[in-house]
Amino acid sequence: MAATGSGSGYTVRKKPRWWLIAAIVLFHILVLAGLARALAPDFTAGIVEDATSLITVTVTAPEPPPPPPPDVEPEPDEGASGEEGREATAREVMAPEPKVKIPPKQAAPKAASTGNANQSGARDRGDGTGAGGPGDGTGSGNGGNGSGNGISPIVSRPSLKSGSLNESRDFPTPRGGRQVRFGTSITVMFTVGVDGRARNCRVTDPGPDPATNAVLCPLVEQRLTFNPARRANGEPVAAEYGWIQRFGRK
Repeated sequence: MAATGSGSGYTVRKKPRWWLIAAIVLFHILVLAGLARALAPDFTAGIVEDATSLITVTVTAPEPPPPPPPDVEPEPDEGASGEEGREATAREVMAPEPKVKIPPKQAAPKAASTGNANQSGARDRGDGTGAGGPGDGTGSGNGGNGSGNGISPIVSRPSLKSGSLNESRDFPTPRGGRQVRFGTSITVMFTVGVDGRARNCRVTDPGPDPATNAVLCPLVEQRLTFNPARRANGEPVAAEYGWIQRFGRK
């Protein structure tokens, strides 16, 4: 303690108490920190996080050394010879005996005797009845020389019985007029049945107008009747017949 005189009195200078000052400062800091945490918690948490990040030290461990490469056996030379193999020994194999015995072949027996007679020897042909070929005699067939009752030949061909076709009335007028088909004709073939009607008509030689060609067969089958072909005994039979339709002047 020091004392200084000043006239009639003196002043005493006290030594500062540092621990008391530090306690007061620390108290104020704690009070301020508590107020800040209560009033602005996010702000204080950010300050604490920044403070801790400044003193954070990242320690990186060294990587382990790579494992040593595996031992690779050297490949043999392609031209080198391989190891010698063991000597092969053939094993004796016995064939099994067959269970079924095959009888020996026997020669065919010879003929008891030789000759051309029917009763002895191996003759090519024998005497007797059999299925012979055609012969002369009476019969019911077409062949042979006898008086048979065969199929009678056709003696008369079909012919027109009734009906006619008019080139102006029954046929359409071609494009360009009737002079288009002037001097031409159409040929058709058909079958005349036993009833005298035409069937299966078809154009064999057409004319210049397709429309006229198309109507001729229907007209023949519908407008015309015929006498059927007949055999010699008068029996009617179906036969082929032809019709030519000619076109003259208008």
